[in-house]
Amino acid sequence: MQAFTQIKGVAAPIHEPNVDTNQICPTRFNKVSRGPEYARVLFHDRRFNLDGSEKEHLLNIDPYNRAQIIVADRNWGCGSSRESAVYALYEFGIRCVIATSFGDIHANNCAKNGLLPVILSEAEVLELHQQLALKPGAEIAVDLATQSVTAPNGRVFQFDIHPVRKLCLLKGLDDIARTEQYADAAQAFHAHYDRERPWLKPLSAH
Repeated sequence: MQAFTQIKGVAAPIHEPNVDTNQICPTRFNKVSRGPEYARVLFHDRRFNLDGSEKEHLLNIDPYNRAQIIVADRNWGCGSSRESAVYALYEFGIRCVIATSFGDIHANNCAKNGLLPVILSEAEVLELHQQLALKPGAEIAVDLATQSVTAPNGRVFQFDIHPVRKLCLLKGLDDIARTEQYADAAQAFHAHYDRERPWLKPLSAH
């Protein structure tokens, strides 16, 4: 996956709680192959009419149609575990979602696809929303190494993140790539194990 180190970009304020994964990616799109078309999947039923024309939705309006950060509310990504919700965010261009809380599975899916979920306090998220309301289209900076969010007015907020999740995001390691780091150690273990217990080998291996 693509590594996440730092980003500075337009922040889209979605100031509503309990935005679930079915809103982020409606169920009928779950089997669509991942690709650029997922940019239209994001909030599809809230962004588009039946004929495909655009509704008046924040993410259809410049500059939010090129947002890289979403400032959400509480319980973002609740509901089903569909990973396609992360695909929709990522292909649209979102690289970071800031909220007071996340659906656990959705947060894990984000991190495993190079999208950073950031948890800040209610007061800090509210302040970000207030600043974005005063200056539509303002940019926010997020630095994973320093675990910091810099608001449009320059104020810096710190966030916590599990060290393993942080390391994987910084190095761009998904579960497979992380496991492959230990390939040499695993092979050495199996070679030693086979030498010490030859009777456990399948007959075809003798």
